[in-house]
Formats: sequence, C-alpha cells, structure tokens
Amino acid sequence: MGKLVILRHGESQWNLENRFTGWVDVDLSTKGVEEAASAGKKLRDLGVEFHHTYTSVLKRAIKTHFGALDSMDRLWYPVTRSWRLNERHYGALQGLNKEETAKKYGDAQVKIWRRSYDTPPPTLDPSSELNPRHDLRYQSLPEVPLGESLKITIDRVMPLWNDDIAPRLKRNENILIVAHGNSLRGLVKHLKKMTPEEVLELNIPTASPWLFELNSNLDPIEDRYL
Repeated sequence: MGKLVILRHGESQWNLENRFTGWVDVDLSTKGVEEAASAGKKLRDLGVEFHHTYTSVLKRAIKTHFGALDSMDRLWYPVTRSWRLNERHYGALQGLNKEETAKKYGDAQVKIWRRSYDTPPPTLDPSSELNPRHDLRYQSLPEVPLGESLKITIDRVMPLWNDDIAPRLKRNENILIVAHGNSLRGLVKHLKKMTPEEVLELNIPTASPWLFELNSNLDPIEDRYL
C-alpha cells in the first residue's frame, strides 16, 4: 500500500500576527520559508519517492510545497492543486487579530467559533472584497463559502480524498499532501476514525511532515512525525 505524508504549510505572515486567515491568500513569513525547506530535508532523508502531490490553491501551501520539493531536488513531482484542500473559511473573522476579537466578543464566544465542530463563524458580507466569488480561482464553483465550520470543511475535503487520493494509495502510489491545519485535521479524523470531540483537540504544527503507513483498507498501521 502506498505511503501518505501530510504537511501543514509553514508559518504565514498572519500566523505570525495572530490573525484569522482562512481563504485570504496570505504569504509565508521568513520563518515559514525556512520551515518549508527544513520539511523538504526531512522528506529527502525519509527516502520515499512520491508518485503524486497535492496542495490547496492558496500561496502559503503552494510555496511550502515548492520549498520542500526544492530541498528534495524533486520539483518535477506531479501536482494537483484543489480548492477542496483550502483552509477553513473563517467568514467575517478573517483578518481580525485573535486576541482583539476575544476582547470584543468574549473568550467563550470566540472559542466556540474557533473550536466547535459544527458552529460556523459570523458570515462574511457578500459585498466584501474578501468574498471568494471575486477571485478568478473560484469562478467555476457553483457556490463559494462565506464561513465554514470544521464539519463543513471536512465535508468538502472528502470528495477529493474518496475520488482521487484514496484510489491512488490503493494503487500503491506514495502521496504527499501540503495543505492547512483544518483541512488536514479532516483527513486525520477520517483516517484515525476520530470523534468530533477528539478532532477538536488535534493541533497540527506548521511544516512538520506526518507519515502514515496504511493497510489495504487505508487504516493507519503506524503514523509519526518525521
């Protein structure tokens, strides 16, 4: 069975500034660029050749993918970029400082928006310049999110897994996925059969490759960070 490695993007500028990011196309910080290169060295040392790779369509994932593959001297690896791997859309919270938002709305309310499984954040105003409908990348989508819960995020990730990624793994292909904290949490929830309560406690660090050894049913035999 093929091997799976998932990799959250390196630190972004808004990670550094403690802001809600979501679908806003924020770049990597200087540290994030360094983290991507370091992740690539760990993948190179793993000694696994990847048959296919995946990223979201957001630059922090794309640049992490590029930086890691550059360190591996494997920039030629084939790649699929999909909006389904984008970060959770944080609605009207996008761009806001997390500490300032907690002071305004209260810690309890912000914790619900951030950490609940099926409660979405306040919806983004459709007239906002941050509405994905204005972005060329999403013009072909019949609907675009204006705010997502973790459950909604997982629901839009899973078709890519079921229709594309899982079949490749079953064909003994090794797969690398470079995406975001919440979209990757969804995949881990599925793989490890976690409950909604368990996945809320899962935090995936930036630019730390996570290797999954899978059986024929794509159940993890072993998983570990490199």
